[in-house]
Order: sequence, then C-alpha cells, then structure tokens
Amino acid sequence: MEYRRIIPCLDVKNGRLVKGINFVDLKDVGDPAENAAAYSEAGADELVFLDITATLENRQTMLDAVKRTVARISIPLTVGGGIRNVDDVVTLMDLGVPKVSINTAAVSNPEFVAQAAETIGAANLVVAIDTRRSEQMPSGFEVVVRGGTEGAGIDAVAWAKRVESLGAGAILPTSMDADGMQTGYDLPMTRAIADAVRLPVIASGGAGTLEHLYEAITEGHADAVLVASIAHFGTFTIDQMKSYLAERGVPVRR
Repeated sequence: MEYRRIIPCLDVKNGRLVKGINFVDLKDVGDPAENAAAYSEAGADELVFLDITATLENRQTMLDAVKRTVARISIPLTVGGGIRNVDDVVTLMDLGVPKVSINTAAVSNPEFVAQAAETIGAANLVVAIDTRRSEQMPSGFEVVVRGGTEGAGIDAVAWAKRVESLGAGAILPTSMDADGMQTGYDLPMTRAIADAVRLPVIASGGAGTLEHLYEAITEGHADAVLVASIAHFGTFTIDQMKSYLAERGVPVRR
C-alpha cells in the first residue's frame, strides 16, 4: 500500500530551530535535535532539516546540528541548505544522513542533479523547488532561489520535469507566497508539478489546518505533506494529523 507521509520540517538558523512567514520574521522555537527526537517518537514518517540561511551566507550546512539530529532519531532524515557540490553531499552521507535536498546549486548547475544522483542514488536525492506566482511563466509559477530572495526566470513545472530527467528521486515544491501563512498549501502549483512528473511530490508551505493536509493529497496530488508551524507550535499532534487523514480514507502508517 502507498502510504501518504507526514514530514515535519525543521528550518534551522545558526543551529536553532526557527519558523517564519514568507521566509522572514523568524522566531526561535527550540533545539532542532530535541524537536527531531520528539517527532520521531511521536510517529512522524520522516523529517526534513533545512539550514535556511546557508546559501545566502555562502557557507556549508551546520554539520554539528545535523550530527546531533541524526543521533536522536530512528526515521529517515533529509538535509538541505548550503549543499553546493558532490563533496558536500558525501560529507552529509558520512554523518549518517540518508537523503539530501538540493535547490539553488541545482538551478545554477543542473548537471549537479545528475552528479548527486549518481553518487548517492536517485532514491536519496530530493530536489527542492521554491516557487512564487508569476504571470510571466507558462505554468504561472516561477522558480526562486537563494532562500526565496531571487527569481530565477525559470518555469517551475518545466524545471520539475528537467530535474526528473536528470535523476532526482523526489521533488519538494514550496510556495513562497504561502509559506508560514497557515492558509493552505498552494494547490494549483503543487498539482501542476505532481501531474507533470512521475516522482513523489512533497507538498510544502502553508499548512494551517488538518483539512489543508487532506487537500494537498486529494486536490494537490501530493504523496507527502511537509508541516512546520502547526506542528512546532503544538496546534496538532502527528497522531491527530494521521487520524484525520485515515478517517477520510487516506492510507497512513500508524
């Protein structure tokens, strides 16, 4: 059975877990390793750890925070932020990280997707695509890079298809417009990408209610949902999220 996954997202800045709105106005919400351990224990399917300022600050991922997080959990972890080349990918793998997520570096050098997939296997490579609405793009959605600060002038759906052809194993599209707003995922964007590729797609950006999770799967055609604010601030537990989906016929791992 194809389970739909609940994946808490740990946005990390300066080694601390943070959450903001539209990628800014960040609030400190604790230690990433502590929170990761709690989510692992609570039944989350996977975790995503994003060093959200690494690219802007032109530095590597904070390896100490990653190492502490890996040591505390028993579920798969995807790490992204500041991964610029294959050496960075290998460094994370050596720390015990099972999956990596690349974003800005992939847009700058698409061949990096193929190199990373060859190095660690497609199943372990997630390509994150940050998007914003744009009437200039054929799909209506533009790729943005460098922590959501710069438009790349690339159509988000076309880019999703390209990274699939280069060897990505999953796609993580985040709506910069919806991020942290808790008004719901960008369903048209999520669905446009999910329908254009054969890869698993993880909906991201904007979850505020349990219904939003259900909509991302049923209307957005997502294989998994990334959650942050509603989990970090105690709005809903992982069990409540899974129970809500299960009651509505969505297969989840209990």
